[in-house]
Amino acid sequence: MNGYERIRAMFSGQPTDSLPLMPITMMFAADQIGVPYGRYAADFETLVAGQLRTAEKFDFDYVSCISDPTREAADCGAAIQFFDDQPPAVDEVRALLADKAALKKLRPPDPLGGRRMHDRVKAAAEFRRRIGGEKLIEGWIEGPCAEAADLRGINRLMTDFFDDPPFVRDLFDFILEMELAFAKAQIEAGADLIGVGDAAASLVGPQIYDEFVWPYEKKMIDALHALDAAVRLHICGNTRRILAGIGRLGCEMVDVDYPVPMHEARRETGPRQVLGANLHPVQEIRNGAPQSILTALAECHRQAGNSFIIEAGCEIPRDTPEANVHALREYAQSNSPESSTTST
Repeated sequence: MNGYERIRAMFSGQPTDSLPLMPITMMFAADQIGVPYGRYAADFETLVAGQLRTAEKFDFDYVSCISDPTREAADCGAAIQFFDDQPPAVDEVRALLADKAALKKLRPPDPLGGRRMHDRVKAAAEFRRRIGGEKLIEGWIEGPCAEAADLRGINRLMTDFFDDPPFVRDLFDFILEMELAFAKAQIEAGADLIGVGDAAASLVGPQIYDEFVWPYEKKMIDALHALDAAVRLHICGNTRRILAGIGRLGCEMVDVDYPVPMHEARRETGPRQVLGANLHPVQEIRNGAPQSILTALAECHRQAGNSFIIEAGCEIPRDTPEANVHALREYAQSNSPESSTTST
């Protein structure tokens, strides 16, 4: 099996020859080709070169268009801070929708309009040209809560849930339209899988999640499936209180961050939900050693059972020893889904 076939088989519940290997690499990938991260995030050709070098060197089963969460906000006109060797960041002090009235005048940007969203679409197209059908190609969009936080400001959004629910729903409607157009462009260009990053959702409790966030995540995921794309949900942080809802979304893959015990993730999301390994990116991946990583993955695999993909809880840190990343590969390639028994 090649990487594309292996991941597809895992998603469809079919046998695989080994566990898929899908760590998130961004700054780590830029370092593999010796470029400052600002350039990696700004130029699709550089991003593609970094991803291909990393995937080849460590035998990953996929490549990804992800670089930072500010592309959509930037094309909407938000104030973005750019750095030479760090990821771009939204300037929340000057949030685009600090004045809620501005939403009425805001229009979804054209994902093929020659700006930052278009650059990601070009990355998907270049991946398809270079390795289509060999490794899975991952596009990326922001989820409703994360993008709302980027446009409105995280503190304002958390207050809006209580003070102005109709505004939140109007904002989520805008985001849903924008993100689906962005996803469609990436899928048509070559993306097989769309990652949905909704980090801010980990900051809300189950009541807010169920009332506001889950319905829009569900609409987004159903629409992505209608576009014939698989979906990877990535919510950084502690999602223990919303795991049951996440399990009802129907994603092909759910990333599990390190604050979430794997046995809880398995219990709450169900036996067939494909889960990503939840190793601590710093303590276990960067600061660990190959043998300790292999041991931690074995326990994680035991708790997760067959529907399991090798990665870390979040992005592989840029200064991770290469031997530690090779350990991820060693475990993935030395184990099949049947190598472990689920513990719940």
